[in-house]
Amino acid sequence: MDYRPADSRYTTMRYNRCGRSGLKLPAISLGLWRNFGDVDVFENSRAMVLRAFDLGITHFDLANNYGPPPGSAEATFGRILQADLKPYRDELVISSKAGYPMRPGPYGEGGARKYLIGSLDQSLKRMGLDYVDIFYHHRPDPETPLEETMGALDYVVRSGRALYVGVSSYSAEQTQQAARILRALGTPCLIHQPSYNLLDRWIEDGLLEVLAQEEMGCIAFSPLAQGLLTDKYLGGIPEGSWASKQMTEAKLAKVGRLNDLAQARGQTLAQMALAWVLRHPTMTSALIGASRAGQIGDAVGALNNLVFTAEELRTIEALLAE
Repeated sequence: MDYRPADSRYTTMRYNRCGRSGLKLPAISLGLWRNFGDVDVFENSRAMVLRAFDLGITHFDLANNYGPPPGSAEATFGRILQADLKPYRDELVISSKAGYPMRPGPYGEGGARKYLIGSLDQSLKRMGLDYVDIFYHHRPDPETPLEETMGALDYVVRSGRALYVGVSSYSAEQTQQAARILRALGTPCLIHQPSYNLLDRWIEDGLLEVLAQEEMGCIAFSPLAQGLLTDKYLGGIPEGSWASKQMTEAKLAKVGRLNDLAQARGQTLAQMALAWVLRHPTMTSALIGASRAGQIGDAVGALNNLVFTAEELRTIEALLAE
């Protein structure tokens, strides 16, 4: 059955300009870090991507090592693109990254020109694309001169492999240096992708100010703390699970009280957590993950209430400070 996107897909989504550029991103973007690999059910992966597009999510975020196995999330997305979304390629913003281990040997990770350009070429083949819209250096590499890494990013734009470039998980100082080098080369650093949520606020210690100064966009990954800021664990944490290693009793109590506040706002906890991330004027988009299509609709529902009162923000700060 041929896929036809919802005619209403652009009526409710909010689109934010990405820094000082002409590009706009949806306030909610979909990341394919998990649940899109060879080990996952293809029809579920496909259903999530198509549901996202029906809701106005035009930005799909990947990386060379997403799977498992590495590379398989890009291959899965390539199948969906060829089968369903190919006629709508110009309506999509597709991003990929390189930096984490991808293959064995000395050229399988880092920030070297050889690795970054070779990795992007392989990503394009897996997805069946001529170019990606955004290509990121996935993490800082202290063993490679920043000038070499940024030079590679400049090259992928000039060679037509990417329209824009960005960085992920760089500190405030590293971000400022990267932006300066790219500006001198004539290719602006479009966007930064850091982790950010109610339980992980490191970007407030200088990075947000740098992004504003450099006029760069920001897209937050793990805005729901990999499920900790949802109702998934409110009834208890399964023994031996990933969450059991992350969630103390004190933290669980905080999350429960945050959930009470969310309900008072007429939102789920996940929706409030996303709205809280998006409250920053510098924040272009919140990058969600999903394991089923229904979660994507719930996330987009956060856009119905993005405003916090001063009292609500004080309550949140007091809760987190305890």
